[in-house]
Amino acid sequence: MDREWSDNQPIYRQLRDRVVAMILDGVLKEGDSLPSVRTVAAEYRVNPLTVLKGYQQLVDEGLVETRRGRGMFINNGARNLLMQGERQKFLAEEWPRIHATIQRLGLDPEELLKSTSNGNAPPRSANKQSNANDNDKEDR
Repeated sequence: MDREWSDNQPIYRQLRDRVVAMILDGVLKEGDSLPSVRTVAAEYRVNPLTVLKGYQQLVDEGLVETRRGRGMFINNGARNLLMQGERQKFLAEEWPRIHATIQRLGLDPEELLKSTSNGNAPPRSANKQSNANDNDKEDR
């Protein structure tokens, strides 16, 4: 987990989001235990109540369960639940903005797919312009 905290949202929420990202990325798998509240608090120099509040959000969302005396564990199905929620969130919040940008720039789906299959290279027109600029520099 990243040791830097942002000022634009509470630390407990950032902690919750980092655990969610680790579940989605497969770093934490179903059945895995979360690090203890004390360990996280000491490692990231935050109040244990802050860590507990972040963990409690995960419990409230049904992603994590508390096993008395043993700790907190990732629930079965947590990743699938998160994937559904994150997909819906992406489609509702981020995709409209991305789609508007695509339309504003006049990009077509084929061009987008080509750019991703080429390792995120810029579209050909940008490469041609870049190559023209490079050729101009060589002539000097």
